[in-house]
Amino acid sequence: MVFFVRSAEQHICPVCEHELFVIGSRSRIGRKPTSERVTYIIRRLRCKGCGKIHHELRDLLVPYKRYEAECLEAVLSQAQTSDVAADESTLYRWHIWFKACWQYWVNCLSTIAARTGNPVEPLSVPSPSALQRIGHYVGQEAGWLARVVRPIVHSQLWVHTRFAFLSAIP
Repeated sequence: MVFFVRSAEQHICPVCEHELFVIGSRSRIGRKPTSERVTYIIRRLRCKGCGKIHHELRDLLVPYKRYEAECLEAVLSQAQTSDVAADESTLYRWHIWFKACWQYWVNCLSTIAARTGNPVEPLSVPSPSALQRIGHYVGQEAGWLARVVRPIVHSQLWVHTRFAFLSAIP
């Protein structure tokens, strides 16, 4: 299956807020809960101001993850993990990734809310659950992971996982 991703939104650079224009496209593989591979043709956009290149991802994709957000969300929410066709080591890595990132995401969401002039009141009683803390900012309904990812990516706060390729050889 191949899908072309094209947004009707006006694209603004999240770095310098100049207009973005299309310079090409590339394919991005995603996996459904059944492990079925789906190819998304996503547009590459260049900023007229700073010259940075951005990719137009759909909300159902998480940067640097192969499975769609729906799969990750189902496993992380402890709901219907048997419906996701992934091996146990993949599920384990998702939990480790979430444990490493959730506090950072809460801090990012808090910062973004304060920057936009819509600060969120802190919880009266600290919640022991990471999902409840995140849900305080984005809600706990289905699609919560996409609602976490989008503002963090657009604020240039998403931590990428490609550091191994950036090290210099002495």
